[in-house]
This record gives sequence, C-alpha cells and structure tokens, in this order.
Amino acid sequence: MKLAASTAVLTLSLAACGGNDDPGTSASDTSTPTTSASESSSAPVDETFTNAKCANGATSADNFKVGGILPLTGSLAYLGPPEISGVGLAASDINAAGGVNGVDACTDVLDSGDSADLSISTASAQTLIAGKPSVVIGAASSSVTLNVVDSFADAKITEVSPANTAVDLSGYSPYYFRTAPPDGVQGNALGTLISTDGFAKVGFLVFNDTYGTGLRNAVEDTITAAGGTCTYGCKGGGQEFTPGQTTFSSEVSGVLATHPDVIVILAFDETKSIIPELKAQGWDMSKIYLSDGNTADFSKVFAKGTMEGAQGTIPGADPDQAFKDRLVGWHQSAEGSGLDDFAYGAEAYDATILAALAAVKGGANDSTTVKDNFAAVSGATQGTECTNFADCVALIDSGSEIHYKGPSGIGPIDNENDPSSAFVGIFKYNADNKNELTGTVEGSK
Repeated sequence: MKLAASTAVLTLSLAACGGNDDPGTSASDTSTPTTSASESSSAPVDETFTNAKCANGATSADNFKVGGILPLTGSLAYLGPPEISGVGLAASDINAAGGVNGVDACTDVLDSGDSADLSISTASAQTLIAGKPSVVIGAASSSVTLNVVDSFADAKITEVSPANTAVDLSGYSPYYFRTAPPDGVQGNALGTLISTDGFAKVGFLVFNDTYGTGLRNAVEDTITAAGGTCTYGCKGGGQEFTPGQTTFSSEVSGVLATHPDVIVILAFDETKSIIPELKAQGWDMSKIYLSDGNTADFSKVFAKGTMEGAQGTIPGADPDQAFKDRLVGWHQSAEGSGLDDFAYGAEAYDATILAALAAVKGGANDSTTVKDNFAAVSGATQGTECTNFADCVALIDSGSEIHYKGPSGIGPIDNENDPSSAFVGIFKYNADNKNELTGTVEGSK
C-alpha cells in the first residue's frame, strides 16, 4: 500500500487485517465520502440533471428501479446528501445514455435511520421489497445492514452498500455487495499511520458496536504487529462504552491514567461529547486519531483550534473536482442546495452504475440478473476498461466483457463480493477544525 502525501511518497507494508466497520464520518456513523471534502464545490453551469423518482407502482418489470435505504434521519443523516446525490446522478447519467434494456432508471430512496432505532430500517426494507426493485443501494451503517440483509436476500433482492466496512459482511450473502473496502484495509492503514508517526502506546475510546470493535481490533493488531502496545479499550478489556452515551468523564480519566502516546476515538455522534472532555482534562488534541465514523468537518461544532493536528482516515478515493462538481450540480437541481460533504458519494454512484451495467449484461432488469452479473461488469472477468455508462454499454452490446472503472477507484469485485482493492484517505485537521486530505493509501484485501 502506498501513502502519497503532498510532496512525499511513503511505502507502507500493510497486510489486510480483520475487523468490522460501518461507515461513519463525523460524529455520527460512517465517514465522509470515500474521502470527504470539507468545503462545498460549485457545479458546472452548462449541464442539465434529472431527478428520476419512481412513480407509484413502478417495479423492475417496467423500469430499472433503484431502491435506496440511506440515512435521512439519525446519527448518520449527514451522509444522506452525498450518497443520495451519487444514486441520483447515476440515474440521471443512465437515462441520458438511453436507460437500461430499453427502459428508464428511477429511484426510490427510503430512510435507514441508524442502529439506535432499527425499526426504521426494518420498515423501509419491507416497503422496498414489496416494490420489487432491481437493486437496493445501502445501508450506510453496517449494523443497519446486518438488520436487513437477510430480508433482502430472502426476497432475492440485490443490496449494494456504498459505505459498509464491517468484516462480518464479507461473503455474507450472494445478494449482498459493497463498493467500500472492509475494515481490515482501513484498520491497517490507520494503525500503520500511527506507527509511522512514531507512536507505540495506544489507548482506545471505542463504543460497543460492530463497527467500533471490529475496527479497533484491526487497528490494535497492526499496532502490536509493529511492536506497539494497547493501554486502554483493548480487545478483551471490557472497556467499550454504550452507543448513544453522552458523558465520558470516567472513560477519559481511565484512558489518561494509562499514559498512552495517542488516543484513537472510534465512535459516531458520541465523539462530539468525547472531544470536549479530553480537552477539559488536558489532553494534547494533536494526538487524537479518528476513523471514517467521525472524521468530519467540526468547524461549526468546536472552538477554533480544538482539533488542530488531529488525524483520521476515511475509506475511498478522493474523486476529482469535476465529479464533485457534478454531485453538487445534481443536488442543487434536485434539492435546491449544494453539498458540504462528499462522503461515499462516489461509492454510491458506482454501486448504481455497476448494478445497471449488470442488468444490461444479463439482458433483464430483475434483481437476480443484477446479482449474477455484478462482479463481471466490475472487471472480475478481466474485460475492457470503460469509465462511463454509455461507453460500457457499447462494449457490452459489441459482445465484449467489461471492466467499469468509476470515480470510487475500487478494483474488481472479489469472491466475497468486496472490492478487491480500494483507497483510504488520510486527513488532518486545520486550525478551523476542518478535515483536509493529506494523503491516500491504496491497498488490496
């Protein structure tokens, strides 16, 4: 895996570790996009976008129907806009290129909520299943996906998450795919970043969630393999806190008493309460490391300088500015506002495009056809590279195998329905508490 940071390139030996993850990004639950940018971008003025929402009663029999189970409410709601924009922009591009197997793509995005209230995702999943979609994009949270993935699989509905990273989901079901890398990649990257920065004693403030404990395990394994030690919040220590907790004086006192070199915070919205407590107890905030669950823009949350020097990781490549501009353009057209974050927007876009290409390759828009051809169009059959829907369809129509390479930068889908390779962004906080991309790690499972 290579870390390219501004003017320097550092080669890192990162082996894929085990771990569970959920996407997260700010203090909520996943991370900012693939890589997330902290400032909004301006959209091109010469492009027209469409918002192809499904009509009542639409199914895969008469449309390429893209369902969505994405965070409209809850601790991950900040991830909703970029992910919905990725799905919406993909549908707009698909229709501009003539649709899928002679019919238009349409979108039906429902709320996933978060792991604090799984009844929301349960209800949304049942509604989506009843609507007979071609594919469902989501969920953002690994814990939410674990709540609904069996329901989708039992109904033979293909689910593609743009943000799940939990290792438990690798190879979980023939009907489950993802366009985000599993936690072993991010955990190894984060652990190696810490070791490369010269730190050996690491304390964890981690919540008792599939995402948190799984990612902790991957980071800890990497730290100890490099000769370091875990001082608090370690595997088997029983020091995880409850998701949704709001006060952390005892946990912060506990980790500081072990005198770590750095503290890794693996949480979602709880981070907004942990950071002030750490600062109040005198911790050097530049020695904080975060993950995609909370590496967010905190400029409107904390006093200036609070997070300066802290670092974090977010799975995914940093899309080029042109793609970000198009995401913003779609969101302005559909929702009347820009985007402040691009978390998992590229992964949501590619999940939708890959599903549509799978339907084209299979010659039908039902979800089983999407499942059967999803890996092949991602490059698993070593096809000809193509970078947009129209060009890929032309190759399929000519009888060629294809390898779609989209803005997320993932490699072909492997035999566990994961990306075979992916990027992890390295972010550092400036004096305004904004996360700025400083490097990118590319690694394979």
